[in-house]
Amino acid sequence: MIEKSGKILIVDDNEDILFALKLLLKPYTELITTLNTPDRIPEFLKNENFDVILLDMNFSKDAISGQEGFDWLERILAIDPNAVVVFITAYGDAEKAVTAMKMGATDFVLKPWQNEKLLATVSASIKLRRSRLETDNLRSRQKEMSALLDQPFQDFIGESDAMKQVFTTIKKVAKTDANVLILGENGTGKELVARALHRNSLRNDEVFISVDLGSITETLFESELFGHEKGAFTDAKKERPGRFEIASKGTLFLDEIGNLSLPLQTKLLTAIERREITRVGANKPVNIDVRLICATNNDLYDLVDKNLFRQDLLYRINTVEIHLPPLRDRADDIPLLANHFLKIYLKKYKKSVKGISPSALKKLMHYSWPGNVRELQHAIERALIMCETGFIEPDDFILSPPRKKGTDLEFETYNLDEIEKSIIVKVLKQNQGNITQAAQELGLTRTSLYRRMEKYGL
Repeated sequence: MIEKSGKILIVDDNEDILFALKLLLKPYTELITTLNTPDRIPEFLKNENFDVILLDMNFSKDAISGQEGFDWLERILAIDPNAVVVFITAYGDAEKAVTAMKMGATDFVLKPWQNEKLLATVSASIKLRRSRLETDNLRSRQKEMSALLDQPFQDFIGESDAMKQVFTTIKKVAKTDANVLILGENGTGKELVARALHRNSLRNDEVFISVDLGSITETLFESELFGHEKGAFTDAKKERPGRFEIASKGTLFLDEIGNLSLPLQTKLLTAIERREITRVGANKPVNIDVRLICATNNDLYDLVDKNLFRQDLLYRINTVEIHLPPLRDRADDIPLLANHFLKIYLKKYKKSVKGISPSALKKLMHYSWPGNVRELQHAIERALIMCETGFIEPDDFILSPPRKKGTDLEFETYNLDEIEKSIIVKVLKQNQGNITQAAQELGLTRTSLYRRMEKYGL
């Protein structure tokens, strides 16, 4: 049994053509509507969402120029910018085809048509329509989410000299299309910088798409970033645009780019260089136009030296670098940030706390904040919940105590990568190199542990 799909509107002043097309398409299509005059097109478009419009190019006013068809194409696209219009005419030539495509038509079919070719054209047009609607829906949802997340600068604030330098760089770079690499420890606000760059760019009316590369498995990388066709693999039950395609005309933020394996780095580099992607299961490439912003907490230059990161990819993504300072290097911003987060959580939890006491602020100023601004934010939220007086006091903050010298977990650095590496080495020694036991003790999967061991050259 043939699965019927799509809603089609056929507009032609020849009743025989309407009958023949309806007879041909009926077994494959869930709804077919015919009109022998284009005058009622606006009425029908308002009452039904058609996947494809088969439009005659010449009606009674003009027999051969096709101008009447062009005029109706403009009116259709004005009503529905995502409309998929296929011209059908007996007087087609290359010049008219080129003009039709430039004006927004999807395809061009000549009378008399070949049945198989016309069915293939209609099928492809239905897929295109659904892809456009899906992409448009994702863009709309992303804009709504971005609007909420981008409320004036949110947590990206600071008055220290280090942050003023960051703000100055953002102001200089935002209006350009230069690729930006944001470097900084976890919790320093790399995505906030990316959003600030997008918000102040010439693409700010388009979407901001964020992708955490650290959470995408190697098997799903191409599908997630480049999209896939229906049936491309077992779970590909329908076609799906990738993040590059969805972000086209807007900004694509690739977080944790330092976690990509070399084979995936190669695929990413190819897409960036060619400015095109090919969906999994497809043969035809799709042009992309994105402003690329990448971020990582890894030392990419060190990874390049160790042949773990492609130097040519690094050159592609770091036209401009922005270094975000850790919170311990901008301690003057701690009171400002603390009070900012306090206002947010006072509203959320509806508590009557008046503020943070001077002694509590002093405690915050003397803490090293290994988790940076993100850790400070969570600390303020917990303290407010625990507070039982008018002011948040030092005892309301539960901060990790400094490591005592001589203990097994003493570290000479605040660099999180070095700390993680030291812990992995220690646990592997304790388990005599048994990967399964070490992974269980670290709360990781074997795959995750292997990935970290490769990252640190263990």
